[in-house]
Amino acid sequence: MNDNPRAEIGQTNDAELVKRLLIENYGYAPELLYEIRGRYHKVYAWKPCSLEIRGPDRNGVYFGRVESDGIRLSIEGSFLVGPKATKNVVELDDGRAKRYLAGESVEIDDKDLHGWVIVKWRSYYLGSAKAKEGRLINYVPKERRLKLEDPTKA
Repeated sequence: MNDNPRAEIGQTNDAELVKRLLIENYGYAPELLYEIRGRYHKVYAWKPCSLEIRGPDRNGVYFGRVESDGIRLSIEGSFLVGPKATKNVVELDDGRAKRYLAGESVEIDDKDLHGWVIVKWRSYYLGSAKAKEGRLINYVPKERRLKLEDPTKA
């Protein structure tokens, strides 16, 4: 096994690589079909279906991205993996969840946690973040961020 999973793309079956990364990092991999596409190593996932749909030959929903140090899940990917994940799930309180969804990096109590984590608030999965030195580095796309009111203008 290589330290950089991106080096395995094209050498290993996409589904096998994604499942292995999910199990290593989160302890669970949903039974889906996975495909890695493009130069940004985006992962798309779907369930096989007998319904024949004509159109672009692109299957699946954007699930995440293979990074040089693991797999970063999209918001949708975190919803699919999060409920059965057995490790690397960080739960935020109301205030930190709101700031996280607004695009801020937030402090966490576990200073020893490093790498990709699933971010959870109550029963919702908010996506994934990079845990580093007691902080969650934010990866919420700009177009999906909350707009917080500026308390100085109230």
